[in-house]
Amino acid sequence: MTASAAELPPLHVVTDDATAARPAFLRAAAEVVAEGGPRIALHLRAPLANGLAVYRWAEALRTLTRDAGALLLVNDRVDVALAVDADGVQLGRRGLAVADARRLAGAERLVGVSAHTSTEADEARGADFVLVGNVYATASHPGRAGIGVRGLGAFAGFPLVAIGGVTPERVAELREAGVRGVAAIRGVWDAPSPARAVRSYLKEWKG
Repeated sequence: MTASAAELPPLHVVTDDATAARPAFLRAAAEVVAEGGPRIALHLRAPLANGLAVYRWAEALRTLTRDAGALLLVNDRVDVALAVDADGVQLGRRGLAVADARRLAGAERLVGVSAHTSTEADEARGADFVLVGNVYATASHPGRAGIGVRGLGAFAGFPLVAIGGVTPERVAELREAGVRGVAAIRGVWDAPSPARAVRSYLKEWKG
């Protein structure tokens, strides 16, 4: 039903509360998944939203991703992921332990973990991949210096997806550094055309 860790899509498009609350969110999401198809994973992340809102978004996004062949991962809400038959879950620092999420989600779903330090990554043993960042300086984390490409070496041994200040121009160096994929929030959702932004990221991944 889902991709394995070895088949992670190269582009992970992550939402936030502000993005999900936009009136045109679902229309933009439809354009994103139609453009990226099986080469993207859409992460529904809305930590301030209530469970019903997350469920309704997830339900709509599941239809879009299934039709386009894209993956859908729900952040932290394993119950919502199961309810809509999502492809996986993404666990943050406030989420379940990996073992508990795996027990609930089953072996057929992806389990990703977000980490900012190698210590947090060590706690991710058993996850399919680690979403690591911020790699570069980003408005999402003002005042927090990026770990840089060299900093990715502290996470050796994990399948990595890089996030934080990732622009299309930085995709090639990240791929050369060995990451399995890159993730974007504002780089896609705040672009004049989210679909065109997806195209740019994927073009740079291909080289």
